[in-house]
Parts: sequence; structure tokens; C-alpha cells
Amino acid sequence: MELKLHRPICFFDLETTGTDITKDRIVEIAILKVYPNGNKESKTWLVNPERPIPPQSTAFHGIDDEKVANEPTFKDLSHQVYNMIKDSDLAGYNSDRFDIPLLAEELLRAGVDFDMKNRVTVDVQTIFHKKEERTLSAAFKFYCGQVLENAHSAAADTNATYEILKSQLDRYEDLKNDIKELSEFTTRKKAVDFAGFIVLDDDGEEIFTFGKHKGAKVEKILEQEPGYFGWIQNADFPLYTKKVLTAIKLRKLNNKLV
Repeated sequence: MELKLHRPICFFDLETTGTDITKDRIVEIAILKVYPNGNKESKTWLVNPERPIPPQSTAFHGIDDEKVANEPTFKDLSHQVYNMIKDSDLAGYNSDRFDIPLLAEELLRAGVDFDMKNRVTVDVQTIFHKKEERTLSAAFKFYCGQVLENAHSAAADTNATYEILKSQLDRYEDLKNDIKELSEFTTRKKAVDFAGFIVLDDDGEEIFTFGKHKGAKVEKILEQEPGYFGWIQNADFPLYTKKVLTAIKLRKLNNKLV
């Protein structure tokens, strides 16, 4: 079943120096862009992370320091990457919890004002886990009847993710071929920032999910304890979390002026 799209969707996958969203860096990125008319374009870039790649990460994806020594940095590539995804919804495998947050950090570090306003995400892993509880390689074999060659290659994983989603739509009649509804189905929690430090409560208001103010409304804490905002801005939180918190603070200030 082909996807019903109202705008492009970019399937993407990252290979990285590690799994820390705030500290680790991209070493490879692959993007498969699918257009509403069915046309596709794909790009894969090796990236110099400007730091040593740990041996355990190289063992996982096969990319070592020598392989990326002469490749561009992410900052060099940032505008190419952003121009490819800026008009699109985003999809991937475990993308909501890892790939999108880390990509956002890299773009913001490069000076690209990335956000997710007016777009949605589809995490194919969530559909898979809700329906079958498997890994990507097992998902590809289960849904597509094929062995995933070159697993942990960004390009192979990206194309496999795209094919799996189409097969999932064929298999599950209750899954609607609509990107917005697929996004809602794959969203584990109503996170305002990618990392889940700020989420929406049942009333649709932002609350903190960590620390001494866990469960408290963000606007209330910013008003009662102004220093908490400064502490987060200076602490080791994701850049996108800091951006979201700043937007909430500015919104509250603007509301007071109205």
C-alpha cells in the first residue's frame, strides 16, 4: 500500500558517536523523501563529528575515524539537510526518542532554527512494538519477507523503515493511511520538547517531568521561581528543550502585556 500524503514525508536514519542526545554527534545521515505524487529522492552523507568515534560505536555501524576524516562537518551540511526536510513531515525507526531529538540538537548547534511547528512525526518502531514487539531486522523479515542486508547502514535502515510502514498499512486494517493519524498512533506521550522533559498534561498545559518540580505546570514555576529558568538554560539540557522553555516564557510575558 502506498502512503496517502498531503505533503512530503522524510524517512531518515542517523549513525552516531553514541546515544547521548546532548553530547554525541552524527557520523552518517540518510534521508528518503517521499512526495505526494509518489516520487522519491534520497541523500546519504558521511559526517566528520570533529571528535573520536568510540570503538563500540564503530563496532555497531562500521564507521571509524579514518572513514570520516575528510568528510564535511554537520555544520557544513546543515543547510542541505534542512532544505531537504523543512517542508516535510518526519518518519523513522525509534525516531521520536532518538533520531529527531539528536538531529534537532545538531541543527540548532549549526545555527539552523529548527522546530516541529506545523508538521508531524511517525515512529515506525512504535507501530511495530504495539503490534508485534520486534527489532528492525525482525520487522523487515516479518512484514516484507526479506532479510535486511547491511543492517545498521543508515541507507539500508532508512529504506527498510519506509518499506515496513507500507507493509504495516497493508497488514493492519485499523491503521488509517493518513500521516497525521499515524503520528498520533505512534506518539508515546505528548512531549512538547523532543527529550520529554516538558509534556502536556490532560488539560493541554505544559508540565515538567523531572526533578523537584516534576508534574508542576511550567508557567507556574517560571513565575514562582524565576531562577529555575536560568538554571535550565545553563545546565546540560538539550538545546531544543531550552528553546521550548524560552518560547513558553516569552508567551507568558506577551500574554501579560495584552
